[in-house]
Amino acid sequence: MASDSLGGTSSPLSHDREDSLEHGLKLLGDTWQGLDSARPDQPPVSVITRELLEEPLPARGVGVSQALDEANHVLNESIAQSRPRYFGYVGSSGLESAVLADALASSHDVNLAAESEAALLAERQTLRWMGEFISFPATDGAFTSGGMLSNLTALMAARTRALPEARISGLEGMRPTVYASAEAHASVERAAEVLGIGRGNVRAVPIDSDRRMRVDALRDLIEADVDDGMHPVAVVATAGTTLTGAVDPIGRVAGVCSDFGVWLHVDGAYGLPAASTQRARHLFVGLELADSVSLDAHKWMFIPKACGVLLVRHPGSLLAAFRHDSTYMIEEDGYSHPVETTLEYSRPFRSLKLWTALRSHGADAFRDAITYNLELAAVLADRVRAHPRLELLVPQPQLSTVPFRYVPVDTSIDVNALNMKLARRMQADGRVYVTSATVDGRACLRPCIVNFRTTESDIDVLVDTAVEWGTRLESGG
Repeated sequence: MASDSLGGTSSPLSHDREDSLEHGLKLLGDTWQGLDSARPDQPPVSVITRELLEEPLPARGVGVSQALDEANHVLNESIAQSRPRYFGYVGSSGLESAVLADALASSHDVNLAAESEAALLAERQTLRWMGEFISFPATDGAFTSGGMLSNLTALMAARTRALPEARISGLEGMRPTVYASAEAHASVERAAEVLGIGRGNVRAVPIDSDRRMRVDALRDLIEADVDDGMHPVAVVATAGTTLTGAVDPIGRVAGVCSDFGVWLHVDGAYGLPAASTQRARHLFVGLELADSVSLDAHKWMFIPKACGVLLVRHPGSLLAAFRHDSTYMIEEDGYSHPVETTLEYSRPFRSLKLWTALRSHGADAFRDAITYNLELAAVLADRVRAHPRLELLVPQPQLSTVPFRYVPVDTSIDVNALNMKLARRMQADGRVYVTSATVDGRACLRPCIVNFRTTESDIDVLVDTAVEWGTRLESGG
């Protein structure tokens, strides 16, 4: 670097980029190779790592290579959702092609809040692609940090359509309501809190024996609220509940929404990618009637976090909800800055990793990977049914979540307490990672399969480990 008038000859942040890149790529390659198959256990956080993470702010650096090595140790001792035996919550997979694209996007550091030329065109193309992928007639959309922000954005658009003056004067005296399944994600209530609707005005619609929203109950709730002078703002149908993977009857819910003129949002953060598959398409009948839908590409599209996708059916819905006039962002000839259709201002080029993955592998590869996950869920359900000490807590998994529990021979044992302990022991064991849940008051294991690396042998290990530890706990071990 040339000398400047202040006497500086190089940046204080300069380093040997070739060596840093070579070292970083070596670590990345080792990581990918390590994810190809499950490792025997999850290492605990070592004393060395704990000491490192208690150090004060360094005045002088240790160099890029050493810092990367230390970062790699931290990651190695963290619970990584990319591993093939991670069955907790709804995980990510860290698809390699998307990881590389994410690194490129971070290097260029494009800001989607303002003019970004080709980046904006690529984002809009990716939104169209996702609409095509799930057969939803999207006219607009946005990339977000995930399901929470996607649901909030959709409900902001719904609130604006139902109560347009609320953007100026607030919600005093308007008495808005939102409706969602009793097992909808907590982000719906949180969005209602943020938007001033209030958690107390989110109606929990009862579910049927398949854990899907009861359409008759939805109609009754809306009718009662309208008669009481309330203002229904939106219905949120869930396409894959977090607890059991249930998909609400979207088409029938859409019929009720049409009758009352209420916005229908489909929260498909987890399950909506399955709408692209022949195996699960029947669960999503009527999806094209929704006003908005959301999915997290960092869940069942295998993309690294964060990559939430919101699609809307009506042009101008997001612009009506978020547009502001600013003296520092002049709009001419009807042009609107990208920031006018989202809650965020500075916004990274999240869509590039999904765009690159779709370009790299093609839509059919994603459909096949999702279908394989669905098939593995069916295999797991069969394994559970076949074992005398295991109990499946859903008649049949609708998607890839398969809640089950260990049932001891000794009927005097507290089954719920045993299964809560079983989940903790399996996590400590380290061979698989699975979380606990409660279905109708019954504590259970709640594995969810959304990783393209997971195989049938990993399912076998999950079942074998559950039986092994269940038996040991039952016998007092």
